[in-house]
Formats: sequence, C-alpha cells, structure tokens
Amino acid sequence: MANPDIVIIGSGIGGATIASGLAGSGASILILERGEPLPATPHARSTRSIFVDEHYRPKEMWREAGGAAFNPGNYYYVGGNSKFFGAVLIRYRKEDFSELEHFGGMSPAWPFSYDEFEPWYSKAEQLFRVRGTLGEDPTEPFHSIPYAFKPVPDEPPIARARVELKNLGLHPASLPLGVDIEAWLKDGRTGWDAFPNTGQGKIDAQTGPLTAALKDPNIRLETSAHVDWLETAPDGKTIAAIHYTQNGAQKTLSPKLVILSAGAVNSAVILLRSPSANGKGLANSSDQVGRNFMNHNSCAMLAIDPRRPNDAVYQKTLMLNDYYLSDGKGGKPLGNVQLLGKIDGNMLKANVKRVPKFALDFMASHAVDWYLMCEDLPDPESRIMVDGKDIVMQWRRSNMQSLEGLTKVMRENLRACGYPIVLSRPFDKRTPSHQCGTVKMGNDPATSPLDTFCRAWDHQNLFVVDGGFLPTSAAVNPALSIAAQALRVADHIRKTELSP
Repeated sequence: MANPDIVIIGSGIGGATIASGLAGSGASILILERGEPLPATPHARSTRSIFVDEHYRPKEMWREAGGAAFNPGNYYYVGGNSKFFGAVLIRYRKEDFSELEHFGGMSPAWPFSYDEFEPWYSKAEQLFRVRGTLGEDPTEPFHSIPYAFKPVPDEPPIARARVELKNLGLHPASLPLGVDIEAWLKDGRTGWDAFPNTGQGKIDAQTGPLTAALKDPNIRLETSAHVDWLETAPDGKTIAAIHYTQNGAQKTLSPKLVILSAGAVNSAVILLRSPSANGKGLANSSDQVGRNFMNHNSCAMLAIDPRRPNDAVYQKTLMLNDYYLSDGKGGKPLGNVQLLGKIDGNMLKANVKRVPKFALDFMASHAVDWYLMCEDLPDPESRIMVDGKDIVMQWRRSNMQSLEGLTKVMRENLRACGYPIVLSRPFDKRTPSHQCGTVKMGNDPATSPLDTFCRAWDHQNLFVVDGGFLPTSAAVNPALSIAAQALRVADHIRKTELSP
C-alpha cells in the first residue's frame, strides 16, 4: 500500500470515527498516528503517577503569545486525547445550532440545523455504545433513537446528591456516558475521568470506532508517524503529498484524499507550517486557520461536609442543565454542570502543594466534586500560531461573566443542599478543556477554511475532521459532535468520491 486512496492523519475521535464510517467502502486507507498504543502498566490506575508525577503528560512545550512556555495537557497515543477523556458523549442542545446571545457576546449559528444533524448524533451514540436516559433533562433535544443502554448507576452518595438537588426544584439528569462500568472496575476501583484507558472499560476512539475500522483489511494503522507538512500540486488546488517522520526516517505519501484529524491545535499547526503561495499556510485564503480558538471556561467545585464521608469510587454520573439556556432568572445562559470523577488527596496535592497530604485526604473523602463549564465564544484574535518549531497559543478568553455567574449560583445551591464548605478553582491553559474552532466550517470561503462537509475550500482533496471544524464550543463536551460530523463526512465522501 505505497500510496493508499485515503490517508487519515490522527486516530482520535475525528480520525477513528471517519475511518469507521469509510470501512467497507473498498478504498485503501492508511491512518497515521504520531503516538503509540497506551501500555497497560500500574501507572494507569495510580493517582500519584497520573496527577502528581505527571507520568503521561507530553514532554513538549508550547508558548504563550508574549513568550512564557507551558506544558500542554494534550496526549499523543493511539486514540488521542479520548484515552483520558471523561467519556461524556452528550449532544449540543438544539439552541446551540442557532445564534445565541451570551453575557460575553453572540454565539454564531451553525451552517446547518440540529434537525439536519440529529440522525448522525444517533448513529454516533450507537457506535460509542452510549449509556443514558431520556426525559430527565428539560434541555434535552429530540432523539430519533433512544439510548440503547441504561445509564451508569449512581453510587449511594451521588443518589443522595441527586435527591438534594431535586428538592431545590432543579433537574439533575444522568450523564450520557461511553463507559462499561463493570469492565472498567474489573481493572481497578477508580474513576475513569482523566485516567488512561488501557482496557475495554471506556468506549474511546480506539476501543470503539478504530477497533471497528481495523476489521476492514483495506484499513491499516501506522504508529510513530509524525506528519510534518503537506505539499500541494503546482496549481495549489490539491494536496499532492504528505511528508512525515517515522522512527527518524523521512517519508512521503501521495493519496487521492487527505483527512486531517490531528486535533484542533495540531491540525492548524500542520496547515500553518505547510508551504503556500500566499505564505499563510494551506486552506487559508480566508486567513482563518488557527483563529477562533476556543477552550471551555471551566472550574472545579468541591462541596464539602466534614460530617458526611463520600465513599463513591467513580462518582461521574450526574449533570445539571437548569442554567444552560438562561441564568435561572430569565437572563442569558450560564452553562453546564456535571460531576467530576472522584478526586483524592493526590489529585488535590497536584494543585495545592502547601497543604499537608492528610488534610487533603480528609477534604477529598468528604467532598462531592463538580465540573462547571461555560461557552467560550469565537474570536479571530484568539488563535494558534507557529514560530519556527514553536507552537504559540494566544487564548483570549471570553464570556467569563457566565462562569462567574454559574459559580455563584452553584455555590448557593450546594450550600442549600447542606454542604457548609464550597470551594472552587478555575482550570487554566494546561488543561485542554475541549479545544476547538481553529479550522472552522461555514458557508462562505471568505470567512471559513472548510465547507459544511469539512472539505477545504482551497484544496478539493483535503478534509479536516476534528475539534477544529466546530464553529462554536457550546457548553458541553464536544466528543459526540465531532464523532457525528465524522460519520456525516464519511457518508458524503462515500457518495461523492468513492461511488462507482
């Protein structure tokens, strides 16, 4: 397979899912992944290894615009960042596809409606074997197919928290999750949120769609394959070659179609580093590649009652969307609230180094741990850039008033539920809280690098399918939306590029 029909760059949610959507098409497909499979070692279930020693963090450094270096929390393994994700596979709400005014400004409409996209959400939920239930969440959009599996059960302390929130007149709902809880706990009694999946417990990009795709003998995976740049044909209208490094050797491929799925940051970086006639990189006649970078505004919130221990193992089964479409008082949207995986003293120690470990252990064992997430709005000056070999992030956070409002109202709610101590801490740039928007899709080549099927306006054989295509971040986890679009794009490619 010297020159396959299609090369997919990246095996995360976008790349793995589009590969599964193209399986059985008869096309020869090669997936290039810069990482290796995650090894099954004791580190995988050690909170000290993961959170204190940072065993899995990449060795690379990025720079802030202005010069300060930082270590990003992006992972390079087969399956991409999904190997560590919280397995929340939730739909954007119907309202997220229309213009929506926030405290920080306007969230733009998608180039198509929720109703058009809905069948692909259903297909993605089936592919990732999502566990959930309908009827609990008043913001839940229409589902043409119900969840095939019942939700992951609440542990007793979380069942109690669900009742406490209901007693306030709120609508706690079961999180839609890609987790086989029995398989997960068989490998160790921990949560899964931010833990690497070395078995079959989480349905991530590798254990779900990639495994399905590789059953097709025409689809292959190559690891340790770091794509450096793309080369265009002399007329600039198509991608003629992929240049990559594998185990120190320089290699080149010339497929008919290129699907770039390296993640919102790295896909933009590959395009920006590739030579072009205008000097701005590829797929970039709009000058929008790397721009509109979004990363959810989020914080952790610990609700602590020293009188009541929380012995939950995994915890992450509830969400609350009462403040998703308004602030609860008829005002603008705030965001989504969901449980974190159960924290322990080691996780706290990674962030609060001066507090004695025994105090952190006590705090963690008496806390219910929440994750508050608000929409980051697109801004052309919030961007990913390259400077030689350096990746430069200029993240201009927006809509922080929503996070402040959500933090305030949830602190009040949790105190009303009987937790006398409520602490919160925002996440920073080291945490990739759903990076997206850098190679957005749209209806106009003057303002977007991609069309509505993620094809580059400038290069007819290039598609970009990962978090980069998202025109908005909404205020929920993006994995299911990326997967749904990947299936939609795969169907489009089959009909327009591979049909006899």
